[in-house]
Amino acid sequence: MKVWAKNWAQIMLAIFLKTLPFFAIIGLGYGAARTRFVSAQAAASLTQFVFYFALSAMLFRFAAQLSLAELFDWRFVVAYLLGSSVVYCLSFGISRMRGTSLAEAAIEAQCGVIGNTGFLGMPMLVVLLGPLAAGPVLMVLAIDLIVFSTLITIVITASREGRMTRAAYGRLLLGLVKNPMIVSMCLGLGWSLLAPPMPVVMSDFLTLLGGASTPGALFAIGASLAVKSAERLGVAGWISFTKLFLHPAAVAIAAFWIFHVDAHLAAVMVCAAALPVAGNVYILAQYFGVAPQRVSASILVSTAFSILTVSLVIAWALPIMVHADGG
Repeated sequence: MKVWAKNWAQIMLAIFLKTLPFFAIIGLGYGAARTRFVSAQAAASLTQFVFYFALSAMLFRFAAQLSLAELFDWRFVVAYLLGSSVVYCLSFGISRMRGTSLAEAAIEAQCGVIGNTGFLGMPMLVVLLGPLAAGPVLMVLAIDLIVFSTLITIVITASREGRMTRAAYGRLLLGLVKNPMIVSMCLGLGWSLLAPPMPVVMSDFLTLLGGASTPGALFAIGASLAVKSAERLGVAGWISFTKLFLHPAAVAIAAFWIFHVDAHLAAVMVCAAALPVAGNVYILAQYFGVAPQRVSASILVSTAFSILTVSLVIAWALPIMVHADGG
């Protein structure tokens, strides 16, 4: 028992030290913005660069290297949807029991299941778990963007207007089509489907530009946290617990024990589910005018605690992945 505990502590320390540089860059961005060494305008410009160019280049390159058959596994999709839906409904129900509106409950539920997969998960998990993690992380990102972003828009719009109008559906579809992460993934899969040889110059260009997404995205996360509020910490603490613990646990149960997803894919899925609350939920909260301070606090608290919780989940997942790969 003592030997096992010692080995686990060593593994945990090794993983923590590997994840620490990623969170250190987040801390650097936070410090730079908090001290106003980097202005709010400069941080916003960096976020735009990462969102529209660097991250899109990374997503396109990864998607172009995958076949649709490699990316899409129905058991993976259903397992992630089931685990996430259970947590979504739980968060929604508990929020309603506290007397919140439908829109507020939907925002809190969104915080409980939408992790920072694009800006944090994609750069970090591919580095720590290896290039084979790119496919499942892309799949999680696609489900989050297409399914749950659509769901929250429908719930909030219907709660306010009583129904979804044709114009509302049009705005929803336009928002999906204009999202650069969705566009870059679709274009990359299209390239993969047509299977033309990628010119060396194009490959080098995408690698160079995509390489800027990791430090750029992490620094931008930190800078965005510097302007976040830490109000309503009680609710933020519950939401953070939901996102960092309940969401990965529910996804793990669905993936490993209900749908028996391939162990390697399931382990990456759980790591993606363990990520802190995504920044784009705050953008939605601001857009709809629903509890932006609550969401802001949830992002801040969950990101702070994820330094430890994400390390724990990765330390749990890595041996499973090694065993699944026959290592």
